[in-house]
Amino acid sequence: MKYQIQSESGSIAFRPQYFTEVIKVLIAVNIVVFFFRYIAQNQLDLAQVFGLSSGSVWPMIWQPVTYMFIHGDFFHVFMNMFVLWMFGSELESIWGRQGFLKFYFVTGVGSGLVWLMFNIGNPYTVLIGASGAIYGILLAYGLMFPNRKILIYFLFPVKVKYFVIFLGAIAFMSSMGASGSNISHLTHLSGMIIGYIYLKLPSNWPKLQLLINSKFVEMRHKKVERKETRKMNMQKTVDHLLDKINKVGYDGLTEDEKDKLYIHSRHLGKDKEKD
Repeated sequence: MKYQIQSESGSIAFRPQYFTEVIKVLIAVNIVVFFFRYIAQNQLDLAQVFGLSSGSVWPMIWQPVTYMFIHGDFFHVFMNMFVLWMFGSELESIWGRQGFLKFYFVTGVGSGLVWLMFNIGNPYTVLIGASGAIYGILLAYGLMFPNRKILIYFLFPVKVKYFVIFLGAIAFMSSMGASGSNISHLTHLSGMIIGYIYLKLPSNWPKLQLLINSKFVEMRHKKVERKETRKMNMQKTVDHLLDKINKVGYDGLTEDEKDKLYIHSRHLGKDKEKD
């Protein structure tokens, strides 16, 4: 079984002002699950049940959520949780608990589903790790604090916007190439794109909502029109057959005409009862 994780080596020096509640819970859950997986590895590999795979996502429909809490090794979970703490704490303090959790799961689950669509034919590949959501958080931080500086490897100061652009470019180029790496660059890129769309959507939401509502109204109107047209055609057929019965009698109808008269009369009768 081949596992795809979502972290790359690197260190970023930054200290957020506080350790917020949701960040505490997410880090605690990820660490507990990591150690539980390590302890239980001889009896059961949790990645087979909770990791995301096209071969088992049905009937294990929880996988698009739970894969975010399964990690490959200590460095994998450490880097994801470290970046989550560094950049997520300030975002949670601004958005609040519900706003941050919503963004975290939208980017995490969304990037997992994008990966799943591109890996339908790879039932033996399993996606694990929270980096889809982590890259979404990095993107959000870059948009909110573009000129704030961070330290790469604790030495080199770089503005957040350039750091995020650099990560996005690496994820994009890597996702285009056929790499043998076990790092899912597609998930990184998807997390950033979904995060960008999510953050930019509110300004256009009234227009989008109006467009969606108008499309639904149009669809309902067309459905009613088709139904009325079908009823008119059935009524014309029934009227024609009744006129023929008046002239030649019921036995003068063909078997096909008798069937049409019976079926159309039943449908028209049902519609009248509903009205």
